[in-house]
Amino acid sequence: MILKTFKIDGKRGLALLAFLLACVLLQAAAPQSFNALRYERGAIAAGEIWRLLSAHFIHLNASHLLVNMAGVVLVWGLVIDELPPLRWLVALLAIVLGVDAGLWWLSPGVDWYVGASGALHGVLVAGFVCGLWRRDPVAMVGLPIVLGKLLLEQRGGSTGITDGLPVVSAAHLYGALAGAVAGAMLHIRRTPQAPAAAPAHRQAERR
Repeated sequence: MILKTFKIDGKRGLALLAFLLACVLLQAAAPQSFNALRYERGAIAAGEIWRLLSAHFIHLNASHLLVNMAGVVLVWGLVIDELPPLRWLVALLAIVLGVDAGLWWLSPGVDWYVGASGALHGVLVAGFVCGLWRRDPVAMVGLPIVLGKLLLEQRGGSTGITDGLPVVSAAHLYGALAGAVAGAMLHIRRTPQAPAAAPAHRQAERR
């Protein structure tokens, strides 16, 4: 019952465990994995485009990894049921690319970046946006909290969550914006359209 409550039962639990294990294995391979897989502007410009994806799955150190893993478990429990697995994969790819695009074009001063926090903000916002459509109370409370956190970060304040770690707060903002767009679009495409009403003269003929 506890596992089901936190959405980590059955196949969902195995999927989450596989993701966390992959992150742990990548971290265990550091520093080689860190240097080869991080978002690095110069290396990407030279053609190492895999970094646009891999950077979101590696971390600075064990503490950074644990913080992000805890975030993954929290976000998973809050929003994983809002979309089916395939749509979540599409959303995650769009969010990751959104973070990359934002860093590349809007934050040219960011030379390198690692971690899942930008993607996590995007996934959380995507799930909350989907939840708003059905007036989910968790989404209605959670989304303003996330927006408030983002506003505080952009104003240069501390959220108390990532103190002690070098944080690229712009990645959180780009992830959240990409998540909002992805969540809205995927939810709209998932929602079945109501059948159009028959013309008045046809209704009269049926009578």
